[in-house]
Amino acid sequence: MYSGESFRTASLRRAPQGDSITRILAAAINALEPGAAVARHVHRTGNNMDVAGRAYRLGDFRHVRLLGIGKAASAMSARLGGILGNRLDAGLVITKQAAAIPGFPFTVLAGGHPVPDVHSLAAGQKTLEFISDLGPADLLFCLISGGGSALAAAPLAGISLEDLQSLTTDLLVCGARIDEINLLRRRLDRIKGGGLVRLSNGASIVSLILSDVVGNLLEAIASGPTAPDPSRRADALALLKKYGLRDKIPASILAVLEQVPETPKPGDPIFAKVQNEIVGSGLLAAQAALVQARTEGFNPYLLRIDLQGEARQAAFELATFLRQAKQTGDPVPAPACIVAGGETTVTLRQVAGQALLGQVKGGRNTELALAAVTELVDFPGVMLVTMATDGEDGPTDAAGAVATGESYRRALGMNLHAENFLSRNDSYAYFAALDDLLKPGPTGTNANDLVFLFVL
Repeated sequence: MYSGESFRTASLRRAPQGDSITRILAAAINALEPGAAVARHVHRTGNNMDVAGRAYRLGDFRHVRLLGIGKAASAMSARLGGILGNRLDAGLVITKQAAAIPGFPFTVLAGGHPVPDVHSLAAGQKTLEFISDLGPADLLFCLISGGGSALAAAPLAGISLEDLQSLTTDLLVCGARIDEINLLRRRLDRIKGGGLVRLSNGASIVSLILSDVVGNLLEAIASGPTAPDPSRRADALALLKKYGLRDKIPASILAVLEQVPETPKPGDPIFAKVQNEIVGSGLLAAQAALVQARTEGFNPYLLRIDLQGEARQAAFELATFLRQAKQTGDPVPAPACIVAGGETTVTLRQVAGQALLGQVKGGRNTELALAAVTELVDFPGVMLVTMATDGEDGPTDAAGAVATGESYRRALGMNLHAENFLSRNDSYAYFAALDDLLKPGPTGTNANDLVFLFVL
């Protein structure tokens, strides 16, 4: 469990309400504890298992296995393993930071993220082997969370790891949404887009899913290994056109997209023995934060949980809303804690014709906070805090950042110009200089990003 101490930054240390704000941030993360999310939906009495109201008699199955894929896989697997006890025959856990899970004979593997690597391929191959001998008499529990798309990869024939890495990088740089990225991934992989179900040979499957995507779309979370894929080939090709990638991606990728058979669709009989359950989401975290906010003396308000689009545009809209709330007391009077959730995107800019991927540091949360700095300059009594619930904003060790009406002037005193840093997507360095990066460390969970607007 996290305490407020994990979220202290320079601005939060100085603010009179700083301690209260750090406890609100901690409450959001604690609400997403993956083991607790599993336990809320799974109950066992003797040989009988109840999963969100659906009954399973464990003695009716030849094998009972557990497969965890995603950033929250370890904690989810440990809790379910404890519930299943000696009825569990085997477990495979694929996550970002591999470590033994005490008390359980699980095989734990680490994959690459956000770009798949050789470890992702090894994890994908191990997954295929793990389910290969399943059949209609078996029960497979799948514990799915964000990050799974990159952590375990089993590309279709003709697609190399280099091809997959090139496509992933192009999609991350161009500003594609995660649901769009995963639409393409589903069509290039044997596990994704319902592939895990197809390869499980008619086994019963219970999939417990911690959502990290807007709208909790089953097919988008970890690219939907146990979910039908509603998209079509034409949708994938249209995405390449939308972002100008058709002539940039490896020829092998395009060939597979144009030729491979369609993924299994809603209504396909292979899903007759599959139960997909959302056990946690960004909404849960936002609600917990608002409950804590009221305890701390703030007036709570949930703004939205479907935030998408460019981080810079979202920053403009949220900062405008924050200034309005401060000036008018609408929609909630001061002191106020206003929460928004979702997942924005960042289109990496270029300087002198050179792409900056790998040369600068940041993620969508710190980018949003940096874009808000200029919108809040010299505007007292407000604070905007961004936070990735997994504790890692893009390829960084920060979850997000804190922006206030004083941030711009403080940085200017160090000869740091927000506009210059924003022009090259270098948000991490800007807030590092201000000591306003949130650094709780990897949280072991993963849902939507959160943005907190405080009227002090």
